[in-house]
Amino acid sequence: MVKIKTEYIAAGGNRHPAAADWDAESGLIAFGADRNIALWKPSVCTPTLEKTDVDFATFPDSNIFASGSADSTVKIWRLQNADEGKTNVALEQTVKLVPRFFPLALALASLTASRSLVLAVAGTASIIQVFVKAHAQGQDTFGLQATLTGHEGWIRSLSFVQQIGHEHHDILLASASQDKYIRLWRIRQGEDLPAVNAAGQYPVIATLGRTLSNKVHRLKADSVVYSITFEALLLGHEDWIYTTSWRTHETQLQLLSASADNSLAIWQCDPASGVWICTTRLGEISAQKGSTTATGSTGGFWLGLWSSEGQVVALGRTGGFRLWTYAKEQDRWLQDVAASGHVKEVTGLSWSKDGGYLLSTSSDQTTRLHAEWRMGNTRAWYEFARPQIHGYDINCIDTLGESRFVSGADEKLLRVFDQPRAIALLLQKLCAIKGTRKDQMPQAADIPVLGLSNKAIKAVDDHQPTIKVDHEQSDAASPGPESNKSNLNLDKPPFEDHLARYTLWPESEKLYGHGFEISAIAASQDGTLVATACRASTIHHALIRIFETTQWREIKPPLTAHSLTVTRLQFSDDDQYLLSVGRDRQWAVFERSQDQRQIYTLAAANQKGHSRMILDGAWAPTSSGRIFATAGRDKLVKLWQEQGKDFLYKATISASHSVTAVAFLPKLLYDNLYIASGTENGTISLNGFTSAGLATGMAYTFDAR
Repeated sequence: MVKIKTEYIAAGGNRHPAAADWDAESGLIAFGADRNIALWKPSVCTPTLEKTDVDFATFPDSNIFASGSADSTVKIWRLQNADEGKTNVALEQTVKLVPRFFPLALALASLTASRSLVLAVAGTASIIQVFVKAHAQGQDTFGLQATLTGHEGWIRSLSFVQQIGHEHHDILLASASQDKYIRLWRIRQGEDLPAVNAAGQYPVIATLGRTLSNKVHRLKADSVVYSITFEALLLGHEDWIYTTSWRTHETQLQLLSASADNSLAIWQCDPASGVWICTTRLGEISAQKGSTTATGSTGGFWLGLWSSEGQVVALGRTGGFRLWTYAKEQDRWLQDVAASGHVKEVTGLSWSKDGGYLLSTSSDQTTRLHAEWRMGNTRAWYEFARPQIHGYDINCIDTLGESRFVSGADEKLLRVFDQPRAIALLLQKLCAIKGTRKDQMPQAADIPVLGLSNKAIKAVDDHQPTIKVDHEQSDAASPGPESNKSNLNLDKPPFEDHLARYTLWPESEKLYGHGFEISAIAASQDGTLVATACRASTIHHALIRIFETTQWREIKPPLTAHSLTVTRLQFSDDDQYLLSVGRDRQWAVFERSQDQRQIYTLAAANQKGHSRMILDGAWAPTSSGRIFATAGRDKLVKLWQEQGKDFLYKATISASHSVTAVAFLPKLLYDNLYIASGTENGTISLNGFTSAGLATGMAYTFDAR
């Protein structure tokens, strides 16, 4: 009986300010990961992915929620209980926004005295529209009752909170805008106004030439009158503000804001003066923000969340979370490891030759290294390095030996990377991965401003000053930049800021020859050869080029067999054969010359291997004989076995969707072959075959997530 369990999930959060929330009761963070909903508990390293029913957070004693759309409408929905524990959702009202704008931010709150609801809507306009649910024409509907002005840019976030313990039970509304300011508004029952703040509280306002309006807006809900007044203007961020979030800490309200200036700010009202001040700032507050460098800029924080237990998380452009926990004994916020992963489709995977770590590439233009952190008897997988941060989408990758890999992207060349000594020592310390030749490794890597090639740099002790070079002004005689050794002398996996800045691998070689974007790469098992292919629409470009890894020269002539793009290349485990499959629906097998070990010639081909394009191919372990599999858009996986000088079709695995990936277990298990296949809808299947006659054995399908 084969038992399968999820060991590790790496998923980056969607780049959207509203695509995550933190549940106070369960401690779970739910965030969008492409079309999935990922659930992550900060005390647990690996998030889980769910593709099931979604529970919407509603107010106590309320089952109403609102959604905004790019068609300039806001829809009001009601949750209704149905049979068998299911929940139905019914549309109650559609609100058309006038003037028309995209509603980027919505907030709902309950008006205490009237038990009615107030809805605030803002977005691609500088106004906030306030709707109140009132009884009209025999039904309860939301109607526009106030329009708040003051912001000078798009409004990205709205957040309500009720002042518990306040004598008037006032409600505060925080609005954050692209004008870099946060405005607070107070909703109070009755026509009596709160004490007006003196203009002297904001001396900076006069210098900005701005005026703060104290205009009173009236709301009416079920004959109860409310007033809305401007409360405070919070200044301190240097760029767009994406999210605001309230919490009550020791009877005092605190507001968390996340900004594109790469910082989080915690705001609190000073009890003595009534002025809102920034008490804590997290993130990066220095010139190292690096707005123009691939390793320095993380694009700011898209959202900020916090729990009632004193933890704060932020999500950046790279899809990785950053987690801080408040240490009361030290009276400071300490950063901890958090969930991370690719933010776009993963296009390539490759294990190191000893299976110690996994490399992944993606259309998000990064290559990431995942390994198992060994903490005594505890094991947990994390992202340990980000070897490549590129300017093009990366399409394929393969490892060369234990400390080198080659990747291909949407460019005409291939890049070879060597593991730096700092990463090798980190993997040895935390993952028990013992590499060799550490004394010959480059110390660290950096990427120039507006550059695409990672450069080797020196690592110096902390007491020595580091040299930072302006790459745009430097020449060949300039000394290289330097980094402190302590940057990766860590006791736990790197944080997101470390991954983006200090874990690059230096680039050692570039391989030229192709005329279009690279589509496939395969490295021989002994690491002496690299086979590559590029996107092609004619036979003249559908070539397979082979490079030797000593002098990095191309072995000519290139291999020909296909007429369209080659989608997959793979060497057999003894390097005797090279398999290629392509969009022209055919596969080809090339055999290694016995005399010239760098030369391959066409041994067999099938121009009608599948009825539609072939998307992947893989060799079975040689101990089972010469067997390979092909996977196609025709929803089939086909197994082929060598007989004489040809490879004949032997077995088929059918799928419900196009099969996009296939791989064999690299060894026989109980004299059986095991093959895994994945489809375009996310389903993964595991099938077993007898190695002798390829008779079908067990078949197991994973949940599609």
